[in-house]
Amino acid sequence: MSRQKTFQLLQFLVFLSIGMGILYYVYYQQNIAFQAQCALDGTPKEDCSLLGKIVNDFRNANYWWIAAVMLAFTLSNWSRAVRWNMLIRELGYKPRTRNAFFAVMISYLTNLWLSRAGEVVRAGSLARYEGIPTAKVMGTVIVDRILDVICLLVIVAGGFVLEFNTFSDYLRNNAQIDTSSVTNKWPYLVVALVLTTIGIVFYKLRDRFRHTKFYTKGRDLTMHIWEGFKTVKYVENPLYFILHTANIWLMYFLMTYLCFKAYAPTEQLGALPALTVFVFGTFGMVIPSPGGMGTYHALVIAALAIYGINKIDAFSYANIIFFSIQVGCSLIMGIASVILLPIMNRGYVPAPAGKAVVPENVFDEILD
Repeated sequence: MSRQKTFQLLQFLVFLSIGMGILYYVYYQQNIAFQAQCALDGTPKEDCSLLGKIVNDFRNANYWWIAAVMLAFTLSNWSRAVRWNMLIRELGYKPRTRNAFFAVMISYLTNLWLSRAGEVVRAGSLARYEGIPTAKVMGTVIVDRILDVICLLVIVAGGFVLEFNTFSDYLRNNAQIDTSSVTNKWPYLVVALVLTTIGIVFYKLRDRFRHTKFYTKGRDLTMHIWEGFKTVKYVENPLYFILHTANIWLMYFLMTYLCFKAYAPTEQLGALPALTVFVFGTFGMVIPSPGGMGTYHALVIAALAIYGINKIDAFSYANIIFFSIQVGCSLIMGIASVILLPIMNRGYVPAPAGKAVVPENVFDEILD
């Protein structure tokens, strides 16, 4: 086994261990609470199984709503494929939208076993069948992800504004810190003092830092991100591009909302709670673990607690939506894409590259 494959295997095992460890910890904590509730209700221990409850909740879920969740997932990634193709077309290439869609689905499948490797596989898959240099495709993938980060920040800010009163009431009612006591504030004061000191030191020594590798890398990364973002202005139809961007995140949000309707304890929750759970869950998916395993569950449970959903039911909901998307969509559709991509490209000859609209150096700089 080569050194690179050995490293990838070790990376997979580390991320898998982290994900399974967090998932087991969440399950362990919820199982303690479930056993305590059974004792209060007088339920015999042999009839009190959290795993059994989760399985039963899956069985009783409304599969029509779960099918709607899977449809929303598919539509969001079709828009992602279309938007990605719009960027690539400005480089002078005309890839098939279905090839871009298959490549996106393969990236989700890859992320299940090796977190963050999916983007590289995504670029390589499309480059192989469309005859585009992989480096150029990778540049468009980075721009695609930069746009996602920007959209996520906007959604987080919007969710915080819309649900500010809910968040503040929850924190006020569940805070364990006596805010009237100065002694309980000292950790925050220390953190603030340390951050302020670091800021002052950086400012005072800024001329020296300008010549360091750390400063140069940070500055170059910022400039590359900005250059990548500016490529959006070159797309042929900016409005179409924006609409597909909006649809990607609308469908992501709808997956959370529609899954509320599939599970009895959450079916009464509305759009704003869905927005909160969506934001929390998205951060859970960002943390490196296979498909967000464990981290997604923990943050979804925390979000649902804000709206009065007990943690045991919240754990079931997290499993229903997690496995519906990761198994029902990412795994099955990813495997199907691996099979269909070569079959549907038999005899396919990509169109020759035309004139690029985006300056060649833009994506090259992003990859430096």
